[in-house]
Amino acid sequence: MEIIKIENLKKTFKDVCAVNDVSLTINEGETYGLLGVNGAGKTTIINILSGLLKKDEGEIYVNNMKIENINEIKRIIDISPQVTSVASNLTVLENLTFFQSLYDVKDEAYLNYLIEKFSLKEVLNKKAKTLSGGYQRRLSISIGLISKPKILFLDEPTLGLDVISRRELWKIIKELKGKMTIIITSHYLEEIEALCDRISIMSKGKVIVSGTIEDIKRDVNETSFEEAFIKVVGGE
Repeated sequence: MEIIKIENLKKTFKDVCAVNDVSLTINEGETYGLLGVNGAGKTTIINILSGLLKKDEGEIYVNNMKIENINEIKRIIDISPQVTSVASNLTVLENLTFFQSLYDVKDEAYLNYLIEKFSLKEVLNKKAKTLSGGYQRRLSISIGLISKPKILFLDEPTLGLDVISRRELWKIIKELKGKMTIIITSHYLEEIEALCDRISIMSKGKVIVSGTIEDIKRDVNETSFEEAFIKVVGGE
């Protein structure tokens, strides 16, 4: 069952068409990847779906609601943005409890679950600004889960992290698979390949191809996802 449907979406900034006639569907419970080089339009789509930007043209349905009903949609979505969204002068615990109060979530057991799931116990009393990049991303994603969203947007979730921190976050994201719909933007090919059920490859605001990674590799006659990606984007 589809939970997000996008039809002929367009978004222009001055003379730059950031999203150009994009159509795609995302199914409930799947982890869906938006992949492309810088400027492909991935983050713009996430920002429109989450209500941070308004579309210029096209239709969007989220959980059978038109995107114009964004206040209702915001009740079932959350986002961990590309720029880590934490209050830098608050401790980890203060960040978590602040967002609990913001979302009016009174669930101590769930808060403790997030602290344990993201291995935050040892840094609970440290200010967010003193954390490593890996811990800041963990905190940002855990904040995104506080509202118990039906749809979670992860915009470049491991950008700038070292290999170990990246793999630790992959493990956490894999454990969330099937429990909610997750939309990931990334230009790390191995990340998309490791985490996503289906993907769309974007270039210059357009979706070039959509499907499973295996389908895409087969369609372009490549055994390597990297080679398939280069062929798809290069042959646009």
